[in-house]
Amino acid sequence: MKLEQIDLYQIRMPLIAPFETSFGSKSQRDIILVRAVGDGIVGWGEYAADGPGYSYETTQTGWHILSDYLIPLAFQAPFGDPRECPDRFKRVRGHNFAKSGLEGAIWDLFAQQAGLSLGQYIDAGRKIVRDRVVVGVSIGIQPSPEALVEKIRGFLQYGYLRIKMKIKPGRDIGDARAARAAFPDRMLMVDANSAYTLKDAPLFQQMDALGLLMIEQPLGDDDIYEHHKLQRLIQTPICLDESIHTPDHARMAIELGACRIINIKQGRVGGLTKAIEIHDLCQAAGIPVWCGGMLETGVGRALNLALASLPNFTLPSDLSASNRYYNPDLIDPPFDINTDGTISVPTGPGIGVSPVEDRLKSVTIRQASYRPGGA
Repeated sequence: MKLEQIDLYQIRMPLIAPFETSFGSKSQRDIILVRAVGDGIVGWGEYAADGPGYSYETTQTGWHILSDYLIPLAFQAPFGDPRECPDRFKRVRGHNFAKSGLEGAIWDLFAQQAGLSLGQYIDAGRKIVRDRVVVGVSIGIQPSPEALVEKIRGFLQYGYLRIKMKIKPGRDIGDARAARAAFPDRMLMVDANSAYTLKDAPLFQQMDALGLLMIEQPLGDDDIYEHHKLQRLIQTPICLDESIHTPDHARMAIELGACRIINIKQGRVGGLTKAIEIHDLCQAAGIPVWCGGMLETGVGRALNLALASLPNFTLPSDLSASNRYYNPDLIDPPFDINTDGTISVPTGPGIGVSPVEDRLKSVTIRQASYRPGGA
């Protein structure tokens, strides 16, 4: 497939409510949507990194890397398969969210060309095709443990099956204990976003008594080795997130015993191709995975749902309903939760969704179009 045009849209989406993590609090998200045209088909991808907290990538760096490096590489020659993207883009070191945004649009194009949903297209040759994904919800740090309990109660009543609580030093064990006391039989987990060190092992040992599903990324964002030390000291499974940028990182973590669960985010690992590779590696090693979210719009959520339909995504994923973060979302109809605590994987061609034109226009703060040869 020869790409004929690529458009970038920087959009600013207000959040329904501020979202606080150990990095700080956000009330809006700056996101880049990628629109790719090939063989008369339009595909969409999403760049979801907007600030140097979770990742070093920002909206500004993403725009620069996409427009000045990745898009020219994409125009160099036709693509025979979307799995060619990592090799095509490998001369750009890092910048995985930028690579993922463009690669997602290319996967969408190829799935549409094949007349398949993206879930069907990436699932080719496998025995299990999942049409629904079990989902959980991520809750930012609340003003108090009591406020957290009430927030959890509302999300459980809405239908979410797993609750993830963000924690930071000083707002950790007390919040987790309050949640477990209020909801003794529910799936609960905590996410530290790299806010602790190995010296905090006694804190996590206390959490063993709470029966948490997992503790996500307790130590350094680039660490694997000390996580393996911590996992030896605690019973609760460690899940790695920020530490896993490549299939090699996943392999090292598994071989060291640094975790028992891995969170796969296609943005963090550079796109669907590498995400699928990590999924397959973990499946072979008996390590369950789940799909993490980055407060994406419906475009990114559709890409994530297709990924999470693969068979080793056995734990609830952070793929909340559209109304968790945005009202309205860019897409129509929005994603919502089914009565069984799942979200349906889109069945239309490609990612199965596209932005509503007037909504996209209303939130766009910058736009640019690119053609082969700079035309």
